[in-house]
Amino acid sequence: MGPMETYVVTEPALVERLLVSDAAEFRKPEFQADAIDDLLGDGLLLSEGESWREQRGRANPAFSMARVAGFDADIAAHAADRVDDWPVGDTVDVEAAMTHITLDVILDVMLGVSLPEARVDAIGDALEPVGARFEPDPVRFAVPEWLPMPDDREYAAAVATLDDLVDDIVAAREGTASGGDGDDPMDLLSVLLRARDRGEQSLDRLRDEVMTTLLAGHDTTALTLTYTWFLLSEHPDVEARLHAELDGALDDGAQPTVAQLQDLDYLEWVLQESMRLYPPVYNVFRTPIEPVELAGSEVPAGAPIMLPQWAIHRSPDHWDDPEAFDPERWRPERRADRPRFAYFPFGGGPRHCIGKQLALLEAKLIVATVASDYRLRYEGDTPLSFVPSLTIHPEQEMRMRVEPR
Repeated sequence: MGPMETYVVTEPALVERLLVSDAAEFRKPEFQADAIDDLLGDGLLLSEGESWREQRGRANPAFSMARVAGFDADIAAHAADRVDDWPVGDTVDVEAAMTHITLDVILDVMLGVSLPEARVDAIGDALEPVGARFEPDPVRFAVPEWLPMPDDREYAAAVATLDDLVDDIVAAREGTASGGDGDDPMDLLSVLLRARDRGEQSLDRLRDEVMTTLLAGHDTTALTLTYTWFLLSEHPDVEARLHAELDGALDDGAQPTVAQLQDLDYLEWVLQESMRLYPPVYNVFRTPIEPVELAGSEVPAGAPIMLPQWAIHRSPDHWDDPEAFDPERWRPERRADRPRFAYFPFGGGPRHCIGKQLALLEAKLIVATVASDYRLRYEGDTPLSFVPSLTIHPEQEMRMRVEPR
C-alpha cells in the first residue's frame, strides 16, 4: 500500500491467532494517524493497552444484551416513524433512509438524546467528506502526512461540524447523568459523564468516546441493512420465504418484539449471509509489536498485516458456491465444520465490536418492521461497485421502488 509492504492473512486459523490467542502481541497500525486522530482521537476504537481496557470495562454495561433488549419497542418505533411516509410506487434512497434510522437509534439508545431533523441531516452531510478522506489514495500514501492535500480543508470542516454536534449532545445531557436514589441511567453518555464528574474521564476523552459511538455506532448497521435490501430485491424467492416467516411469527399490524425474534431463524440467516457477502468492515489491520513468524514468513515489527473479511468470506476454500446469496448455508448442520474465522464481520477476540449485540438486534427489528409492510425493488445498475473507506459503501445511489405488501 503505497510505500508500505503489507502482509495479507487469509487462513482462518491465523486470523484467530492474531485476533484471539496472540492478540496481546499485535496492535492496530497507525497509518493515516493524523486524520483519524482528528476524527476519533483516543476513543474506544483506537485506544490501546490499559487505557483501552479501562474504557472497554466502563462501556460494557451500556452495550450488554440485557440492557439493549429493553429497547426493542423504541428501535422498532424509530424504524416505523421513518418509513410510514414512504411514497408507495415511488423510489427512496435506501442507504440514506437506513442511515437516518440507525442514527436515531444510536442517539437514543446510547447517547440518550433526540436531535432536530436538521442536526441529524448535518451528521449525514458530514459523513461524505469524512469517508472520502480515508479512501485508498496512492498519492496520499506516497507523500508525508504534514503535506497539505486538496481535500484536507473539506475534511477539517466536516470534523468541525461533527465536533459542534458532539458538543450539543453532551450539553443536552449535562445534569441528567445521575438519576438519584441509586437509579442512574445506563446509556453510554450517562456512564461517561459520571466518570468525568469523578475525575476518571477527561473532557477530551469524553469527546472522543461520543464521536466514536456516534459514527461507528450507526454506519455499519446502516450498510448491513442497505445490502440486505439489495440482496432481497435481487432474490425474490428468499424475500418470499422471509415474508412468510415474518407473517407467521408477528402479530398483524404490531411492532416486532425481542421475544418474537427468537422464532425468526431465517431472518437471522439472511442477515448473516448479507454480512458475509458485503461485510461493512471489509478489512481489519494489525501490526506485530515484535518480529513474528506467520505461516513461514518473517514479519517485521510494525509491518501492516491485513485480515480481509471480504476475501475470506468469499473464499472457495471455506464456502460452497461462495458468490451465491444462500441463507440456507447458515443452517447449523451446514456450518458445523466451518472454521470459526472463515466469517468475522465483527472482528474477534478482546477487541471484537462492542456494539455487536445492539447491531444484530437493531438490524433484525428494522428488517422485520419494514418488510412487514413493504417490498423494495432496486432500480440501479448491477453488479454493485464500491467505495472503500473506513467501511465499504456502494458507489451508486441505492434507489429502490417502494411496493406495498
